[in-house]
Amino acid sequence: MPRRPKLPDDAVAAALRERPAWSLAEGKLHREFRFADFSEAFAFMTRSALAAEQLDHHPEWSNVYNRVVVDLTTHDAGGISQNDFDLADRMDGFAAALGGS
Repeated sequence: MPRRPKLPDDAVAAALRERPAWSLAEGKLHREFRFADFSEAFAFMTRSALAAEQLDHHPEWSNVYNRVVVDLTTHDAGGISQNDFDLADRMDGFAAALGGS
């Protein structure tokens, strides 16, 4: 059994309603963050990387200049787990602190 069980579809849908900036794309939590410049985007990624390491849960992401695209899934659970939402919430907090959207 995975350490972090996959959430049922109705639980994922309910959690997404509480996080309107996030969506479901190809079975993963998806969000695109935008910042004023590359330095802010990189600061966001640094904070997020440290949080991901603490959670032992690492995002699929990419960065181009001021934009960071994030996809979250729990591979060993075969889908979205509570850990994905925990990391998403932390990322939202980091983005807000940096003035990102």
